[in-house]
Amino acid sequence: MSTADTRTPGGVPAGPGLVPGRALRTRTKVLPEHARGHNRSLVLQTLYREGPRSRADLARETGLTRVTVSDLVAELMGEGLIVDIGPRGGTRPGKPATLLDIHREAYQIIGIDLSEHHAFRGALLDLDGEILKRAERPLDGATGEAALEKVLEITEELIALATAPVLGIGIGSPGIVDLAGIVQSAPNLGWTGLEVQRRVAERAGIPVVVANDANVAALAEHGFGGALGDMMLVKIGHGVGAGMLLGGTPLFGSRFASGEIGHVVVGTDGGAECVCGKHGCLETWLAAPRLAAALEDAADDAARDDILRQAGRRLGIALAPIVGALDLAEIVLSGPEALLDGSLAEATLETLRERTMAEFHGHVALRMTELGTDIVMRGAAVMVLSGRLGVS
Repeated sequence: MSTADTRTPGGVPAGPGLVPGRALRTRTKVLPEHARGHNRSLVLQTLYREGPRSRADLARETGLTRVTVSDLVAELMGEGLIVDIGPRGGTRPGKPATLLDIHREAYQIIGIDLSEHHAFRGALLDLDGEILKRAERPLDGATGEAALEKVLEITEELIALATAPVLGIGIGSPGIVDLAGIVQSAPNLGWTGLEVQRRVAERAGIPVVVANDANVAALAEHGFGGALGDMMLVKIGHGVGAGMLLGGTPLFGSRFASGEIGHVVVGTDGGAECVCGKHGCLETWLAAPRLAAALEDAADDAARDDILRQAGRRLGIALAPIVGALDLAEIVLSGPEALLDGSLAEATLETLRERTMAEFHGHVALRMTELGTDIVMRGAAVMVLSGRLGVS
């Protein structure tokens, strides 16, 4: 596949992978002039999420005609995206229906996580988001071109490990990332206006999609974590960021900075100086290195609990207006479980409920992600699946 090829295996233009205003999952029919690509995705999405189905099942569940389904199935089977898995079991009279499924071994995906301050991590994944192989490069303080070279090294290592064609490469990067995969600003990596998507695609010869790491983590929760359609994921590590889905649609913002809550000042009582020059930013209370250092210096367990609860209250202060404005159903935390899951999470939820309308927002749930440290790499797979096949 050439570096300029950004089409799906069936020849339909894939776009950048993440499109403003487009829901991740195809669910309904559309007008004839837009129908074919959309209906391909609808058939693939049904099989991807619901599992093996007959042609009649697909027609009934998608609302498409049997003729349309048969035509699409023949096309997708010809491309190797759908396979015949044999007759349906059971005791129904007559000839049993033939069941079809996504060919889940037809392609593999590369997901890369640039969000950790000590190392870049990558993985080769199957179409179900399961990790097959891993690769890692210590960051060793690298910035600028040296840091990008480490991304390229991981990419090349994982391509060499692939045992099936690579459908695409997804990358989660810290900082502000636009929809063309340009990292507009990632201070910790020394990147400003860096065309990561183009540079990696040129080297790899495979379509690439790049997005902010917190947005990518939110996609993982939606695709593999069972998150609700209206949710916010708060990713806490070297910094603090958030990704949001509204009605199952990713929210990017007018300048691609949606969810950049780490440098929002929380409270009016000042606080520690932040790297951005302000005092009392959320990151000064909540970033993992700062929080761990404060806990290490604490005199006793009571002091440590107070530090965690103070951090949780500050997070709750930052989140309350967002929950109130958007009526979110769920907040998911991603980061060091030892720091987040306990007093900090309890104080966050208490503060949220104190600062919002109980009759409307008292239902909001707050939980830790169950996807662990692989969340960004698995979210990168969701980006590729959505962009290349229209499924998630």
